[in-house]
Amino acid sequence: MADLHLVVDRAAGGVAAQIARELREAVRRGRLAAGVRLPASRELARDLGLSRGVVVEAYEQLVAEGFLISRVGAGTVVAPVASRPALPGGTSRTPENRGGTPENRGGEEEREAHLGRRSTAPDLGAFPRERWLASMRRTLAALPADALDYGDPGGVQVLREELAAYLRRVRAADVSPDNLVVVGGVAQGISLTIQALAGRLPRGRSPHDLGWYVRRAARPVPAPGRIRLAVEDPAGGRQLPLLRAAGADLVAVPVDGEGVDVGALAASGADAVLLTPAHQYPTGVVLSPRRRAELIGWAAATGAAILEDDYDAEFRFDRDPVGCLQGLAADRVILIGSVSKSLAPGLRLGWVAAPPEIAESLRLARGELDLGSPVLEQYVLADFVTTGGYDRHLRRMRREYRARRDAFALALGEHLPEITVRGVSAGLHLLAELPYGWDEEAVAETAQDCGLAVEPVGPMRHAPGPPALVMGFARLPARRADATIRALADALSPGG
Repeated sequence: MADLHLVVDRAAGGVAAQIARELREAVRRGRLAAGVRLPASRELARDLGLSRGVVVEAYEQLVAEGFLISRVGAGTVVAPVASRPALPGGTSRTPENRGGTPENRGGEEEREAHLGRRSTAPDLGAFPRERWLASMRRTLAALPADALDYGDPGGVQVLREELAAYLRRVRAADVSPDNLVVVGGVAQGISLTIQALAGRLPRGRSPHDLGWYVRRAARPVPAPGRIRLAVEDPAGGRQLPLLRAAGADLVAVPVDGEGVDVGALAASGADAVLLTPAHQYPTGVVLSPRRRAELIGWAAATGAAILEDDYDAEFRFDRDPVGCLQGLAADRVILIGSVSKSLAPGLRLGWVAAPPEIAESLRLARGELDLGSPVLEQYVLADFVTTGGYDRHLRRMRREYRARRDAFALALGEHLPEITVRGVSAGLHLLAELPYGWDEEAVAETAQDCGLAVEPVGPMRHAPGPPALVMGFARLPARRADATIRALADALSPGG
C-alpha cells in the first residue's frame, strides 16, 4: 500500500480538490505507479485529520477522471493508463513541460484515459465490472462441465433465446432463436452475410436458393461470387476493404436529411444495401418513416436485401428507440448488432437475425471456419441479460451520455457558434458542420491536439460536400466539456 505525502491547506478551502490534485500529480510524475493500492478512505482521512467524506469525494473524482480504479473488495488502485514513466533526461510529463493553455493541459495520460481517438468509442471506464463479474460467478457455479466443450457454431441456445427475446422487446424485431446467429461483432456479421448473399458460403438447409434476394432481369450481373452492394454516402471508410474482400462491388448512394436516398438507390441497380438507420454514421441522421416505407417497398419490388447495421440503436435521447427495419420485413432485412457500444468492443459478441436460409448458411460457415464464438462469454452475457443487468446498465448510460451530449453541444454553441451541430438525437457522436473555407483536416488535427475524439468527414465522402467533423462525446465527462471546447476555440482563433 502506498505511503502518501499530501500537502493540504485547510484554510484555503476546497480540501477534496486539493487532495485530488496532489494525488493526480503524484500519478503523473510516476510517484504512484500503475497498480499501486491507495489507503482506504477511512484510514487516509484519519491520517489527515479530515472527515472521510472529503477523501471519498477526492477518490471519486479521480476514479471519474480515469486516474484511479475502485472495486468492491479490492480497494482503490492507480489505473494502468494513468501513470507514465519519466521522459529521458529526467523530464516528466507534467503540465509545466507541455504546451497549451492551463485549461487544456491535462496531458496525454488524461486524454488517453478519457477520450480515445475514435469518435465512435464508448466510455470503457463505465463497463459494469461488478455486475459482469457477478454474472460470471453465477455462470461458473451453475454451468455443467460439458457446456465448456465446443458449442453450437451458431451460438449457445440460452444466449440466442435471451437475445431473441430482447430484440423482440426492445427493437421490435421479428426474430426467433432459430434465425439468430451469434457472431464475433458487427464486422464479422456483415462479412459473413455478404459472403452468404454472394454464394460464397455453404448453402443453408432450405428449399429456397440463396438467390431469394435477387431479381436481376433489369440489373447489371455481378461477377460470380460477388454482389452489387449499395453503401451510404458519406460512410465510414474502415469497413470498405472488409466489404470488398467479402465479395461486394460497392456503389455509393447519397444520404440527406431523411436518410438514404431511395430513388438513387433504385437507380443504382444494387442487389443489396448496407444501412445504419438508427443513427447514420457519420451524419447522425435517423431514417425517416417515409424512407423506411420506401426502402421496404424497393426491397419487395426488386428482391433486394437490406443489411441493417443496428449502429447506436441503444442510445436514443429524444424518445424511445425506433424499432428496427427488420421488424417490418423479416424476409428482406438482415439485422446485425452487437454489444460493442453498449458494453465494450473487446467482448467481440454480436448477432445476425436473418431469413432461415441465410441464418443456416452463417451457422454452417462458422462451423467450418472457426467453430463459433467463445462459449463462456456467451453464457455470461445470457445471464447478464436474464438478470436485468444489461437493461440497468443501458438506462444508466443513456442518462450519462445524454448529459455529456448536452454539455458538449452547449459548449460548442457558446464557444464556436459558427459551427452547426447536427445528428444529436441519438448515438455517441455528433456532426459538426464547419463554415465554408475552413480546412477540416487542420481543424480535426487541432481538435485532436486538444484531446477530443474527432475525425474529418471529407475522406468518408464519395461526392464532395461541405467541411465537417465527426465529434465523439462519449468519453468526455460533462464537467470537462466547456473547458475543452473553450481550449479548441482559443486554438482556432487567429492568435491561437
